[in-house]
Amino acid sequence: MNKLNKLYGFLALGMVVAFTSCQSASGNKTGSEYMPDMAHPVTYEANLFDYYKYNRWGSADDLHKMVQPRKPIEGTIARGMAGNGHEGNVAFRSNGAVPYYYGDTEEERERAMREILNNPYPISEKHLAHGKLLYNIQCGICHGEKGDGNGYLVRDDGGKYPVQPANFMLEDFIASSNGRYYHAIMHGKNLMGSYADKLSYEERWEVIQYIRSLQAASVKLEYNEKENTLNTTDTPLSMVASKKVVEAPAPVMETSEEMNQ
Repeated sequence: MNKLNKLYGFLALGMVVAFTSCQSASGNKTGSEYMPDMAHPVTYEANLFDYYKYNRWGSADDLHKMVQPRKPIEGTIARGMAGNGHEGNVAFRSNGAVPYYYGDTEEERERAMREILNNPYPISEKHLAHGKLLYNIQCGICHGEKGDGNGYLVRDDGGKYPVQPANFMLEDFIASSNGRYYHAIMHGKNLMGSYADKLSYEERWEVIQYIRSLQAASVKLEYNEKENTLNTTDTPLSMVASKKVVEAPAPVMETSEEMNQ
């Protein structure tokens, strides 16, 4: 008899737990949850007030104070910041989140080629050196170390590579505007995918500078921080330093107002 009573007691307790832990929400009642910490973590989220009395320490007022917006940690860089530089005494690397207002269509590619002309960064040894490093890592495997479209993926695959990478040494590419290269980096072209998430804003322009330097060498022209006889859109650093010209303005798609929005 005692065993039977115990069994009935356990059954009754189980039913009570079931009914009280799984109440359905209705009206102004949120119902009950069996494991509230699965949906309401003990840790708090910044700028989110989600007080739940069953797994919080302190009162609702305590949590409300904790989740209020606060000053960012010194050296924090805002999302979308363009270019490399210094904020206070902290150096930072750009995150490449500069807006780009050209779509992934042939019409938009042609518009970018017409409108994006000037490289916003002056030609410098620093940019060219970094551009070479990035090019060899990200681009040279297909386009080749010399920019001739003969990278090792193409050379060493026994003729199985599906699409011939662009040969930047061709006259058509040498004569093309900077927009042709920048748009290809942002959206890709043919088999090549987008590299917008792999190169920051400044890095994209550094790679373009390095490609231009390869082109200049192939036709025996100058493209360095002292002289540029390849085109009229990229300004040598020496000319900027001597104040003979101002630094090239950013292309149409990036203005300071838009970047700060």
